[in-house]
Amino acid sequence: MKKNMYPLWNENIAKAIAKTENIILNKKHWEIIYLIRKCYDDFNIIPPSRMLFNIIKKKLGKKYSNNIYILSLFPKGIAKQANKIAGLPKSNICL
Repeated sequence: MKKNMYPLWNENIAKAIAKTENIILNKKHWEIIYLIRKCYDDFNIIPPSRMLFNIIKKKLGKKYSNNIYILSLFPKGIAKQANKIAGLPKSNICL
């Protein structure tokens, strides 16, 4: 079983995926992408929103740990866009 949707994931692949999503990645996007990937690597799960927001709060601060901020970066949300760009597999959880 592959751990990531893109086992050879790198920043160039992320940029290509983001381009198909009409997103130009900047430093703020990369911060979230790498936090998502670290969570997945550390716990072998796709991070649920609450878990991810807690991690963001600890790493980046409270003002960045909310859905409004995430949606400003990834308009389709964590599950449909951020995780995809980060190279994570699709979640089995119903949305």
